[in-house]
Amino acid sequence: MSIPSKYDATKVEQKWYDYWMKHQYFHSKPDNRTPYTIVIPPPNVTGILHMGHMLNNTIQDVLIRRARLQGKNACWVPGTDHASIATEAKVVAKLKEKGIDKNDLTREEFMSHAWDWTNEYGGVILNQLKKLGCSCDWDRTKFTLDDEMSESVISVFIDLFNKGLIYRGYRMVNWDPQAQTTLSDEEVIYEERQGSLYYVEYAIEGSNERLTIATTRPETILGDSAICINPNDERFSHLKGKKAIVPLCNRVIPIIEDEYVDMEFGTGCLKVTPAHDENDKVLGDKHQLEVIDIFNADATLNSYGLHYEGKDRFVVRKEIVEELKDKGFLVKIEPHMHKVGTSERTKVVIEPRLSDQWFLKMEDLAKPALDAVLKESTVKLFPKKFNNTYRHWMENIRDWNISRQLFWGQQIPAYYYGDGKDDFVVASTAVEALKLAQKKSKNSSLSVKDLRQDADVLDTWFSSWLWPISVFDGIRNPDNAEFNYYYPTNDLVTGPDILFFWVARMIVAGFEFKEEKPFENVYLTGLVRDKQRRKMSKSLGNSPDALGLIEQFGADGVRVGLLLSSAAGNDLLFDEALCQQGKGFGNKIWNAFRLINGWEVADIEQPEYASIALDWYTSKFQKVLAEIEDHFSKYRLSDALMAIYKLVWDDFCSWLLEMIKPSYGAPIDKQTHQRIVDLLEHNLKVLHPFMPFLTEEIWHFLKDRSPNEALIVSTWPEKVSYDSTILESFDFAAEVVSGIRNLRKQKQIPFKTAVELHVINKASFSKTFDGLISKLGNISNIYYTSSAVDKAFSFRVKSNEYYMLADMLIDIDAELAKLEEELMYTKGFLLSVQKKLSNERFVNNAPSQVVASEKKKEADALAKIDTLETSLSNLR
Repeated sequence: MSIPSKYDATKVEQKWYDYWMKHQYFHSKPDNRTPYTIVIPPPNVTGILHMGHMLNNTIQDVLIRRARLQGKNACWVPGTDHASIATEAKVVAKLKEKGIDKNDLTREEFMSHAWDWTNEYGGVILNQLKKLGCSCDWDRTKFTLDDEMSESVISVFIDLFNKGLIYRGYRMVNWDPQAQTTLSDEEVIYEERQGSLYYVEYAIEGSNERLTIATTRPETILGDSAICINPNDERFSHLKGKKAIVPLCNRVIPIIEDEYVDMEFGTGCLKVTPAHDENDKVLGDKHQLEVIDIFNADATLNSYGLHYEGKDRFVVRKEIVEELKDKGFLVKIEPHMHKVGTSERTKVVIEPRLSDQWFLKMEDLAKPALDAVLKESTVKLFPKKFNNTYRHWMENIRDWNISRQLFWGQQIPAYYYGDGKDDFVVASTAVEALKLAQKKSKNSSLSVKDLRQDADVLDTWFSSWLWPISVFDGIRNPDNAEFNYYYPTNDLVTGPDILFFWVARMIVAGFEFKEEKPFENVYLTGLVRDKQRRKMSKSLGNSPDALGLIEQFGADGVRVGLLLSSAAGNDLLFDEALCQQGKGFGNKIWNAFRLINGWEVADIEQPEYASIALDWYTSKFQKVLAEIEDHFSKYRLSDALMAIYKLVWDDFCSWLLEMIKPSYGAPIDKQTHQRIVDLLEHNLKVLHPFMPFLTEEIWHFLKDRSPNEALIVSTWPEKVSYDSTILESFDFAAEVVSGIRNLRKQKQIPFKTAVELHVINKASFSKTFDGLISKLGNISNIYYTSSAVDKAFSFRVKSNEYYMLADMLIDIDAELAKLEEELMYTKGFLLSVQKKLSNERFVNNAPSQVVASEKKKEADALAKIDTLETSLSNLR
């Protein structure tokens, strides 16, 4: 089998991925081995591969491939999330292109279109992950809307409802006007934005007096129910019990008193709009105020909006300000920085809105999950700094709004049979609901036709919080063999941005439904940013095409490029140069393999220097292997890769191969060749999790191997004791070789010219490496002496002195003349510097950094003079 001169990832990667799939190396079944389980953070079914996915899934693949090599039963469960809001938006947009309005469709008709879209586009991201080399058990692929997954979700809803933990309430919620659904608090992103504070006058009923209030949202004036003053504010004490008139709509509203009002903010008066502000709603309930909702679901104004009806809220804001100004109600406008809530999914500004929604009580549910991380450490977060974030969220947890006003998702299993607030039952089917409704209503004549199922669906996270349990069917069939074998899972790799959204909720679900943690360790990756520290995004145009990177640099190159600078929890400053570095590393390994493979092997005696070199690298490998294991145990994958990188590039390629390489045209002995191949195989094993394609390719070129001997299912190198003395001796010898090479370079002594080396061995350095020093420095003989050697160039390593005889190498008279000229110049330079430093006026008046610079010049000149004088002494 011919070996290409260059490694071509495009010709290798698909070949080996197909090979792995054909032989089912990724597939896992319960057996007597120790399981190692990872569940993928399910990407949105709408998604395509981006840099965050690349980083997250590369890390997971590294962990799963290493576990496989360690002999564990490695199971990585893939899948996608139905992503209610995002997917519905995609389908609505697609329908719009065809001239179809979602509102004209029945639920069944819309769901048909949604499933068509999902079946056409839903598998894209999973296929892209294969290009990255992800070794998921594709036979286990799950989708959060699969029948069995949805059945689990509905079962959990019913269970929690029957426990009294799920309830229906009329609450102020976060409303997304574009998606036209409620959002949980965690799905709202608050951004500092430059806005305005509008000062508006309200007339006081029955007088000529006017009261000024300040608001950031003048359009909501039309929904005002009261003006509130602080009872301790003497400025407004005369207004107690009076009424105000709302500008434009002329509605008469009460002036109420409450210490909630901040006397220092704005004018000290607060307009109260209970339908459009959470705090105003609390005031409204307390003072029994009218609730006036001025918005339609899409945030256009309704009939309460007067002549603004049908117009968008932000259009109305501009127009109503002009009208207030024209009619004399607007006093002034001031710039004002404030936080604005936006939808995580659609990016539009959310609206506080009163709505009937379903909620899950979280306070008691959160306690076991809080203790698991912070008290018992049964679930560990890496890095640990996120414990504080976790604590803050979990100790301040609010009830979870779990209903969404969408079609795409699991429809809430609540069935209404009357018009009363409590005229509903919760059941898995209409038939079961009918039995419950007849019993609850004491009306046996009710039929299925009298039932109306709740139109809302469950929050997508209400599916994914069950993910580690439901992928193994642990809700529907809690004692099945697979669930008992694979659960709890081992490691979860995800981003800190969903630490509460998903991670915390999965821990809650694990303890609530299984009385067991869902995973042991959570590895929290950082965000992928560009070189300017900006978050990668389509809008900024700074996010590279993920598949394009793989095409350009190969999957291995991209994986290495991402991981080389991606410490856990720290953001990755991505630069394509990192991928080029990864590709270059792959080429280095390939060329090392070709060099080894190209040597002629002969049945000849092994040189002593080769045996020592191989012994050194064997110990070096074991030392680094221990470091790699330590890095893995602490989830420092970037450090583990860097340790391997230096081991292979510096120690194996730059040193070992150079030390054992036979002379040009000469063969290598059989024993050395076999050992170097064995060591290369060890390198491939520790490299495989990071660079699976390249390593598998070389592995099969080294030997003709059967499928059960593939690298992916080989064994991780065993940790054994190593000789630290040989490592210390090599480090010393490497410095000697570097000293010889540097001296040759300085004195322009060609490497082909053999020289003698004389050593004053004050450090009592072992002579074990003399053969290697001679080979790598082209030293004809090494002599040990007790005194300095005349007419020689010298250098020092620690306390040892090394002399290279010069008379056979150069014209000594010419070298002496050159050194004497340089010494004279340096002494003259030193004199000028010292003259300047002896001038008190200069020292006292010059900037301190200038004086410091002159003192450094003096020290450097003195050191150089000492070196030159020593060199002259050695040559004379």
